[in-house]
Amino acid sequence: MIGYVTIGTNDIEKSKAFWCDLLEELGASVVMDAGRIAFIGNGSEKAMLAVCTPYDENAPHPGNGAMVAIDPGSKEMVEKLYARALELGATSDGEPGQRIPDMFYGAYFKDPDGNKACFYQFA
Repeated sequence: MIGYVTIGTNDIEKSKAFWCDLLEELGASVVMDAGRIAFIGNGSEKAMLAVCTPYDENAPHPGNGAMVAIDPGSKEMVEKLYARALELGATSDGEPGQRIPDMFYGAYFKDPDGNKACFYQFA
């Protein structure tokens, strides 16, 4: 149902590098690059993450309550990709752990632009 989610950046090249490096193990790469916006994923037929400089040319602002959630396939990958995000310059917004007993495992971080994201796994 979801085609893509867009997050703002002040530095499109830095943002593309961060997200491509982070999601490389999931097979993601830049699917389409139109200069001020780049779509990252496993092909245009699947959900993608788009990074962009805002169309109105004003500064991007992460939304309060807005978040991108990515299912990497296992709890081990949640932990691995969370650690990789921090290595790449993200900040922790919640270490890996069980959030809903026997149901939801997640790890939260903010990318270098302050956009909140989560790697998660349903039990």
